[in-house]
Amino acid sequence: MSLKQFTIDFREFTSHQYLRFDEKFWFTIKNLAVYDYVLLKDIFTLINGNSYTEYYTKEKTNIPYIRIGNLSFRYEINDKNLIYLNVSCGISEDKKLKKDDLILATIGATIGKINLAREFKGGTFSNNTILLRLKDKEKHNPYFYEKLFQSSLLQKYIWGVVSQKAQPNLQIYDLQNIKIPLIPKSIQNQIVAQIEPIEKKIKTLKSQITAPKKVINKIFAREFGFDKNLYNEFGKGMTAGTQVAENRILRIFETDFSEFSRSNILRFSTRFYNKPTKKLMDFLDSIETLQVKDIITENIHRGASPKYNTDGETPVIKTGHLKNRYIEISQEEFVDQDFYNSSIRSQVKRGDILIASTGKASLGKCDLLENDQNLVVDGHVSIIRVDEKKYDRFFFAYFFRSILGYFQMERDFTGATNQIELYADEISNFQVPNISSKVQRKIVDEIRNELDKQKKMNQTIETARNKIDEIIKKIWK
Repeated sequence: MSLKQFTIDFREFTSHQYLRFDEKFWFTIKNLAVYDYVLLKDIFTLINGNSYTEYYTKEKTNIPYIRIGNLSFRYEINDKNLIYLNVSCGISEDKKLKKDDLILATIGATIGKINLAREFKGGTFSNNTILLRLKDKEKHNPYFYEKLFQSSLLQKYIWGVVSQKAQPNLQIYDLQNIKIPLIPKSIQNQIVAQIEPIEKKIKTLKSQITAPKKVINKIFAREFGFDKNLYNEFGKGMTAGTQVAENRILRIFETDFSEFSRSNILRFSTRFYNKPTKKLMDFLDSIETLQVKDIITENIHRGASPKYNTDGETPVIKTGHLKNRYIEISQEEFVDQDFYNSSIRSQVKRGDILIASTGKASLGKCDLLENDQNLVVDGHVSIIRVDEKKYDRFFFAYFFRSILGYFQMERDFTGATNQIELYADEISNFQVPNISSKVQRKIVDEIRNELDKQKKMNQTIETARNKIDEIIKKIWK
């Protein structure tokens, strides 16, 4: 990234109520301004959301509650895992959703997610979101503004004015002063008319997309003879693999004291002994399996804390670079040759399996490294070196992205909240199917073929989204 240079008068700092001195903010203000504009606050009334945790219910006859997790960056509100509020929560009239309202996420990595309320009229919205309500619908098309805010230019603008503290936060003061291109409603309608058929095509394609983990679970379920919806019965937990499932419901169950002996360290956690976990453990016990330690060339270990060097040439792989589908090679964090040479334990090579071993919702991400360049991993990533003469590495990775693999991670992590850990001893004792290399390869090939189809559809969707972006860019001057 080249060094940005620009000049600014010190007196301009006093024009902001928080006296902002960050380069990113002022660079954005100076470079993303438009010639004919109106401030966001002149078009919209901005209203903060509320927290209603004590009123949560699953009863769909109650009040829909839109949270950050329901919003999306480029599509519509996702109502899968939608929470409802008991009618006794007492929502004020100004916080009851109207179909033309926009809901914007304002905290953390979710900043910028924005969607029209549409079918959620009468519902409400959570804290860490802001409602944008048009002041004059006769002069503005709400659908136009949804697409405008979802465009790459507006997203860049929003992130340029975000306040970077311990956690990124979008302040109402900065949001309401964003400069919006002054576009007559007749032109807005023309732009919407161009976008709508593209959006219709995207919606059709999206309906045909299946999440990679669902594809993998479906194929494993058929091959090994278990219910393809078992992942939903197991439910959403703390680890990465479980995030595809629906939220868990409260379960009450009994277990025999003899069951405690199934854990090497006499675990007493409910996630180890609940009925879906027991069903999966019984299933693995019913087929011929090996332990991970039987098929690796060396002991499982983690990397080490990197000594970062901006002039270094060796990229660092961290938890965030593991995508549970592929590995994103860092373009920002590097170590120098001295660190690379001295930290043998951190070095990784083509064919290594990398498992995220720390952190809520990240722990358990499992990816195969297919890159030949010099790379290191940090201390939150475990390195597994599968003996290719004994086991197929691709099958290994897919297996641990299936319910048969990731339930073991959910069962065996230790700790609580965000400080959960998965240690080498637990991974070493995980079970994998003892099946022929021919059968492993058959399953791998089928999964890869299906995922390739999904990838092509996603690429078509991305191309269509870029067309919408190009339409929006034309109005920005």
